[in-house]
Amino acid sequence: MTTTLGAGDIRDFDLTNPPDGFLDDPFPYYDALLAEAPVLAQPDGSVLLSRHGDLDRIYRDTTLYSSDKTAAFGPKFGVGSPLFEHHTTSLVFNDPPLHTRVRKIMTSALTPRAIARMEPGLIETVDHLLDAMAGRQRVDLIEDFASTIPIQIIGNLLDVPMAERGPLRDWSLAILGALEPVLSEAQLQRGHAAVRDFKAYLQDLVARRRAEPGDPETDVLTRLIRGEGADGQLSETELLQNCIFILNAGHETTTNLIGNGLALLEDHPDQRARLLQDPELIVPAVEEVLRFRSPNQFGNRETTAEIELDGMRIPAGTNLHLCIGAANRDPTVFEAPDRFDIARKPNRHLAFAGGPHVCVGLTLARMEGRIAIGRLLNRYPGYRLLPGRVSGGRIRFRGYAALPAVLG
Repeated sequence: MTTTLGAGDIRDFDLTNPPDGFLDDPFPYYDALLAEAPVLAQPDGSVLLSRHGDLDRIYRDTTLYSSDKTAAFGPKFGVGSPLFEHHTTSLVFNDPPLHTRVRKIMTSALTPRAIARMEPGLIETVDHLLDAMAGRQRVDLIEDFASTIPIQIIGNLLDVPMAERGPLRDWSLAILGALEPVLSEAQLQRGHAAVRDFKAYLQDLVARRRAEPGDPETDVLTRLIRGEGADGQLSETELLQNCIFILNAGHETTTNLIGNGLALLEDHPDQRARLLQDPELIVPAVEEVLRFRSPNQFGNRETTAEIELDGMRIPAGTNLHLCIGAANRDPTVFEAPDRFDIARKPNRHLAFAGGPHVCVGLTLARMEGRIAIGRLLNRYPGYRLLPGRVSGGRIRFRGYAALPAVLG
């Protein structure tokens, strides 16, 4: 069920029952939140925050603002359920010192050197997909391109055999879909089933990798297994759930980055022409896509003590919704924030969060966006989107389920 909000009604905004049109275009609502209600109490007792400065400060303070979602996810998923185990074990929903220990192991496997070694394989994957689309009258830039790239790259990262990668995308969508503010019973059960199936698959893959280890310099799964069980390192559950996290964190958001970028360049032909004239602008262009249409629109924290924001007393234990999509349009930080400018500098967006929880895969995501968008534009500079774009239909994650196109 959705509602309709008229002018001046933004203080009635409810994230669990968003207004008509919000999923298609949330940005007018974000503008109103920033202007009129940057700290907004929600009917369920949570608080919605939209200012860049508030989010930036909260991301950096892991003492007053907790990422641990154990208390919130118990009622949402059921204590001990597959989704509960996954989301309370994975890197993103934990605090130091557990977060620090797991992140150290993850970053040791995702070093800049390791990611740089992935670039030739990424280029090969992208070029193969571009070749496969050549000559077709109509393509879907999500199904045929954007969604395939991160699956192949993360499959390579964990050395998942090519023939076994088929279920990865659906597993990821089901598990991340369970993070939406409101879930149907069908969505909940799909999420539980996806965690069970993915975990069972990984148990088998890990057993095979233990029997025949890969090169830890290039095989992230072998690297993670070797770290497992030593002092302060990964348990079996942590290993399996954080391998699931690697896929989830790198799949939907990267798919959205690529799809959003291609749509924005279609919708802003002056910026497409600018990028075609100066391909070096692809680096700041990716940053502007991340800001202007952030793949991940919301984060969460929980207060560990009573705080006060804009005169509102917020008790300890309050769930805070951090509206990244609004913060990245904050006019106190970004000049002409509703203008898509591929050369924007500075660009202090929060698409990768910040502080100790800054996205562990940001270097890889940027590389995928740069190569995928840049090479498609170079190969098919006249690509054109057709009527029939399909929104992803998510509140937390913003992207497309389908982008029909002709390549020209």
